[in-house]
Amino acid sequence: MEKKGQHSTHDSFLTHHPVLCIIALSVIFIAIDPFHMSPIGGREFKPVKHEVAPYKQVMENWPRDNLSRLGQNGKLEFVDQVFGPESLEFDSLGRGPYTGLADGRVVRWMGESIGWETFSVVTSKWSEEACARGVDSTTNKQWKHEKLCGRPLGLRFDKETGNLYIADAYYGLLVVGPEGGVATPLATHVEGKPILFANDLDIHRNGSIFFTDTSKRYDRANHFFILLEGESTGRLLRYDPPTKTTHIVLEGLAFPNGIQLSEDQSFLLFTETTNCRLVKYWLEGSRKGEVEVVADLPGFPDNVRMNEKGEFWVAIDCCRTPAQEVLANNPWIKSIYFRLPIPMKLLAKAMGMKMYTVISRFDEDGKVLEVLEDKHGKVMKLVSEVREVQGKLWIGTVAHNHIASVPYPLTMNQ
Repeated sequence: MEKKGQHSTHDSFLTHHPVLCIIALSVIFIAIDPFHMSPIGGREFKPVKHEVAPYKQVMENWPRDNLSRLGQNGKLEFVDQVFGPESLEFDSLGRGPYTGLADGRVVRWMGESIGWETFSVVTSKWSEEACARGVDSTTNKQWKHEKLCGRPLGLRFDKETGNLYIADAYYGLLVVGPEGGVATPLATHVEGKPILFANDLDIHRNGSIFFTDTSKRYDRANHFFILLEGESTGRLLRYDPPTKTTHIVLEGLAFPNGIQLSEDQSFLLFTETTNCRLVKYWLEGSRKGEVEVVADLPGFPDNVRMNEKGEFWVAIDCCRTPAQEVLANNPWIKSIYFRLPIPMKLLAKAMGMKMYTVISRFDEDGKVLEVLEDKHGKVMKLVSEVREVQGKLWIGTVAHNHIASVPYPLTMNQ
């Protein structure tokens, strides 16, 4: 009799609450995602709460470029000649730009008569047949080949030796001489474990090289999951040439990305992309070893570069949304949301995400000195780096097949 009563109770619930049952079954289905229909289907997904400044506070205090001056005054350069030119560099002879491409090469501009030439590759395994895909290099057609071909990201010249240092997403920290060729690996492991995602670097006057390792869990091809999870396994590393050793300077960082030493090298700045902020790490003085957030940003920062005045240009993919803040603070919602069997583009659109380029100039204390925007993506929809060189801003992008430039400083009527 007791068993019969239990069945009757269950039958009654199913009969009288079909909508609740459907909702419960739907939640279970989404959580399991048995057919891997969601953007994270088939992956171990561990979203966590991460530190991001309140959306309203940041957006209310952020100066806007209502004239969209970057879009109005920017110019497209080298269209379909370069593929995902993330970082831009110039040698001591003024030649350049040099840039790393999505097909694994580092190339340099040799003027109109010669054009672009291959300066270096990060591995002897590189071949045109295996790696060169032209304009398709910035699409997912290239991602499965990146581990073989390499993906050079941050570039820096040692002005004294002429050596070019490269942070490659798969091959770690490398160096190539002034004549180019196949780069030599310097740091591929730290404390016996592989460096999974070297991203950017800068060179200290004592010869040490500081560089970012974006994640211990995800490589570049899977970098979007770093942002989705909010995971913070990234590190700031230092390579010391005399001993040929690599050391962990900071760890527990959320997508550490661009890096730049200050003019007097008493500190360095780095960006945390997931947490939308610019961070200072003190190298000298009474605050040596301390970390402080100097600027909370309206979007997701990439590289940071210093101009001749000791000011800092930060490239920002803008903008954050209130929905993004809700997900950042509630990982359980994130876990459900990104398991929905809906394409990522539509999920992002539902969150109000509509990315465009913002470049901002800061002083060493994080005060915003200038903001230039391209709200309609006329010259750049996604941005990676800004270099101020000889009256011009050079703007790189990991996502597009061109470079942008802007005469700088802008005149009053610009």
